[in-house]
Amino acid sequence: MKSIIFKTSAKYLLPVLMLFSVFMLLRGHYLPGGGFVGGLMAALAFILHSFAFGLEETKKMIVVHPGLLMPIGLFFALMAGIAPWVFQEPFMTGLWYGEPLRMVGMVGTALLFDIGVYFVVIGSVLTVMFSIREII
Repeated sequence: MKSIIFKTSAKYLLPVLMLFSVFMLLRGHYLPGGGFVGGLMAALAFILHSFAFGLEETKKMIVVHPGLLMPIGLFFALMAGIAPWVFQEPFMTGLWYGEPLRMVGMVGTALLFDIGVYFVVIGSVLTVMFSIREII
């Protein structure tokens, strides 16, 4: 699909979908959404771009290899689990820091865990989809 309408739509949808994925990530620890849904939205944005402009063009646009996002996300999730040990709390106990932020709400280890899930989902979905696109 290399139509001018699809390319133009994909060019403008990429930042909108990425912004929506971050919105879904940030609202997830209070309302439906979170790292998984946000990660799927971000991966969908890049997959749509690869359909419109080709896989090589999309790979040039992405700064890091998608496979590298998985261990980074696992590190964030692990840190969210280990952080309570510093305060003599059980593993994966939710810790909340300070006053609520205006757009995000309470910031704590749940958000750090969601960010980890976000990166793992983006990395795994893009790795699988880019591998399939290379074969086809």
